Amino acid sequence: MSQSSTEVTRQKEQEPGTGGNFKTSVGARHGWDRFFTALVFAATLIGLAVLGVLLVDVGRQGVPVLSWHFFTSLGSADAENAGFLPAILGSLWLLGIVLIVAVPVGIAAAVYLEEYANDNWLNRLIEINISNLAGVPSIIYGLLGLGVFVYIFGLGRSILTGGLILSLLILPVIIIATREAVRAVPQSVREGAYALGATQWEAIRHHVLPQALPGALTGTILALSRAIGETAPLIAIGAVPYMTFLPEGLLSSFTAMPIQIYNWTGEPEEAFQNLAAAGIVVLMLVLLVSNAGAIWLRNKFQRRN
Repeated sequence: MSQSSTEVTRQKEQEPGTGGNFKTSVGARHGWDRFFTALVFAATLIGLAVLGVLLVDVGRQGVPVLSWHFFTSLGSADAENAGFLPAILGSLWLLGIVLIVAVPVGIAAAVYLEEYANDNWLNRLIEINISNLAGVPSIIYGLLGLGVFVYIFGLGRSILTGGLILSLLILPVIIIATREAVRAVPQSVREGAYALGATQWEAIRHHVLPQALPGALTGTILALSRAIGETAPLIAIGAVPYMTFLPEGLLSSFTAMPIQIYNWTGEPEEAFQNLAAAGIVVLMLVLLVSNAGAIWLRNKFQRRN
């Protein structure tokens, strides 16, 4: 029996596609691995090079336009008098609403679905729809907000409407990212808390969430970056192309940095093109500052854990 099994093993090693052939193709597989590594590296370098060229071109046009007048002046149809202040304040208003609405709701929904929800058809349907909503184009959210918030709830074409639409837009992303972060926390953490007499909520509040927070913040950073740069849903609800006054409250008319930049790029005069480039520079700076703050918070929680 031992001789026959040895002969069968030798025959398998000699057959193509079996273990013997697999061992002899190690060199070829390493060659393909190096080839695709080089290919991906080259694609990354090309993408970074194109991005660098765009940034240099935008900076060359926009940085000379940046001035105190640009940051403190209102909108105008005259390029020499046009400023960016209403757009900056409008974007900050929108970002504040998104932080207040989307972040706590998204984290709470993720904790419920991961820790409390039963495995039944309703919760599975909710999970499928959340995954699908993460890939819906932003203009669909704009049309939804136009029908629901503007016409049904009567909130008008206001900052509150824009903030709620952007909150709906990024809510699925926050839920998915937070669920993955909560799922990554070892089950032994929960069991250890239960062994010491903690309730389920106490285990989640004091042990699971602190460990999952860095991952949740990463998803939140990406979601907020998407929200602050969105234009289509704000155009759908009628955001003002440029404003000659400052927003006064949640129900005030508004504009935002992407809307103002979009309006300036549609003008034929070169002065407006330079203003649009300056607006892009400001938008990137706001994104960098907000992301840096969120990354600092994430690293702080990681060190604490």
